[in-house]
Amino acid sequence: MYHRLDFSHEAGLTIDELIRRAKSNLPEDTDFELIRRAYEFAELHHRPQKRSSGEPYIIHPLNVAATLIKLKMDLDSICGGLLHDVVEDCDVSEADIIKEFGPGIGTIVIGCTKISKIKFKTKEESQAENFRKMVVAMAKDIRVIIVKLADRMHNMLTLQYVSKEKQVKKAQETLDIYVPLASRLGMNSVKSELEDLCLRFLHADMYYRLAEKVSMKKTERESYIRDTVSLIKEKLSEYTVNADVYGRPKHFYSIYKKMQNRDVDFDQIQDLLAFRIIVGNITECYKCLGIIHSSFTPVPGRFKDYIAIPKVNNYQSLHTTVIGPQAERIEIQIRTHEMHEVAEKGVAAHWKYKEGSGGAKGLNKLKWVEELMEYDRDIQTSSEFMDIVKNDLDIGGIFVFTPTGDVKELRFGATPLDFAYAVHTDVGNKTVGAKVNGKMVPLKFRLKSGDTVEILTSKSQTPNKDWLKLVKTSRAKTKIKQYLLKIERDRNKEVGQELLESALKKLGTNLKQLDKKNELARALDAFHFKNNEELFHALGSGRVYLKQLFEHIQSIDYEEEETQQKKKKHDTLFKNLSDKAKQTSNKDNAVIVDGLDDIMVRMGKCCNPIPGDPILGFITRGRGITVHTKTCQRISDFEDSRKVDVEWNSAYTFRHPVSIRVITHDRPGILSRISNNINSLGVNIKSAVARSLPDLKGSFHFEIEVKDYAEFLKVLSIIEAMEEVISVTRA
Repeated sequence: MYHRLDFSHEAGLTIDELIRRAKSNLPEDTDFELIRRAYEFAELHHRPQKRSSGEPYIIHPLNVAATLIKLKMDLDSICGGLLHDVVEDCDVSEADIIKEFGPGIGTIVIGCTKISKIKFKTKEESQAENFRKMVVAMAKDIRVIIVKLADRMHNMLTLQYVSKEKQVKKAQETLDIYVPLASRLGMNSVKSELEDLCLRFLHADMYYRLAEKVSMKKTERESYIRDTVSLIKEKLSEYTVNADVYGRPKHFYSIYKKMQNRDVDFDQIQDLLAFRIIVGNITECYKCLGIIHSSFTPVPGRFKDYIAIPKVNNYQSLHTTVIGPQAERIEIQIRTHEMHEVAEKGVAAHWKYKEGSGGAKGLNKLKWVEELMEYDRDIQTSSEFMDIVKNDLDIGGIFVFTPTGDVKELRFGATPLDFAYAVHTDVGNKTVGAKVNGKMVPLKFRLKSGDTVEILTSKSQTPNKDWLKLVKTSRAKTKIKQYLLKIERDRNKEVGQELLESALKKLGTNLKQLDKKNELARALDAFHFKNNEELFHALGSGRVYLKQLFEHIQSIDYEEEETQQKKKKHDTLFKNLSDKAKQTSNKDNAVIVDGLDDIMVRMGKCCNPIPGDPILGFITRGRGITVHTKTCQRISDFEDSRKVDVEWNSAYTFRHPVSIRVITHDRPGILSRISNNINSLGVNIKSAVARSLPDLKGSFHFEIEVKDYAEFLKVLSIIEAMEEVISVTRA
């Protein structure tokens, strides 16, 4: 029989009792005297201190260590729990800890100290920076966060001894930071306990009202749980399944969230009870599911298989909701003993089940932790980092498949663009369209569990700001912003370099001469720039003006031009940079021909290229340049010597003709419905030809006008989404 882990405050806990508990969890050859040494070291240095409750301070480290033992953590973590405050609160150095207890324990204690040591100007800055320090520390050694969670657990259990203001502050911080971290680490027992404690101090009236309501029905509830457990065991025994079965009321915070989300009162919440069936192996899990579904009526849409597709925090279980005795809705979770251990203790349980695969080192290779470090490198401000990671901590909701059968877990409301970035950053950046379950869909399409997603890419595609409105996941948003910032930085560097070189030329000098005199290096130092590129970027973005720079270069006597003239010059330079290197052969041409003026350009009728298509140009006698798609079948007919480089002219706003062929089931009014769908996108239909095919099918040939390939894909997707449509192809 399994019971909820008890994290209660133990005022009378002793070191002898702590070691006795540790011996039941750790190997026999463990150096248990190290725990006693850590306790004596902590007790000596904390001896003058008292807690807000009036108790000796050492009671706190003892309770933290006891929580870590309940979570079945290793020896270093338990010792780290005993010592976690000595560097921060006592006259003990980091070097002292490493010298006395070794680098393993030292890393944990130092990591815990760094998280809470820094002071900041504002509450928001403090919370955001602490959060960032916490996740970075976790990436180095995940045990640091588990010790911090145990530390926060005991502080929350004794929060009644501090002021009301501190209670609210600590509880909100716990709900914002520690709860989602515990959830992502799979430590559900810790998460649930912290949530209930937060509710107690943030919404005391609701907490005690729920406690009263639940207590009023305690006898009735216990009787129902007992009878239901007996009934489930009886059903399982009929099929010779040996299982531990138990039931419990849901946590107060879980009930509170249901009341908030559904906008109902306590009496209207039906599924207040949860039952767990613990069996020996995976085969028995699915056997139990069959028995439960044949014995009770399952509630449609409430079954989830987290065994076949585990959550990102490695949680595994079968979840189903059924109509139980007395027509009550009950949730049933079915899992193995190992799965239950991992579900309750999360990553902490991996020490027991994965000792042979690297122990603590193996845990640090969690993919999610690697992604956190990636965010840390890419994001500048701590507040943005906190928002993105907190958003990512709540990941989960849908499971979608790649064409090869791999599974990706995404947020509710995620789109094909989120999926593309989940596969790889380069795939996301080059996305032009998507197929879901074999059908074209727009990029804003909302995915659902079970969808198979295929991403269509183009080498010429790049992200744009509008994409930020389409994506839901932190990874996708971060990668899109990162790309846009890089483009902006590169553009500012070019503008800044052009501005500086033009000004220096006018003043009769250049960058090389300033370098020889070492004057440019002194100017860089004055602005704290590492190199010329940082200077160019600052000039191009307007953070530094030429006059400010030249004030630090003695050999230049520079008088600032009038503000309006300066702005005009900056704008002109910017425009010249944007248009340089390539010339348009004709302002009315859709295509730019590299290095050639006044050349007549026309589109190949065999393939009808549209903006977004990869293209090649070929010189044709008397007809200038003919443009074909790179996949056009006629390309092999042309000699390489006639080939010229061409690209689409982004300034060209005219529409391009393209032909599509639609095969449908022959239904009355189908031509009208297809035409209306195309027109709803603002796309003009130049011509439409329809004819009947054998087997009650219809064939339609449309010539439409689109501005680019993206609009063409929208047309394809809106037609392909029609129930009567069999296929849509480019003719």
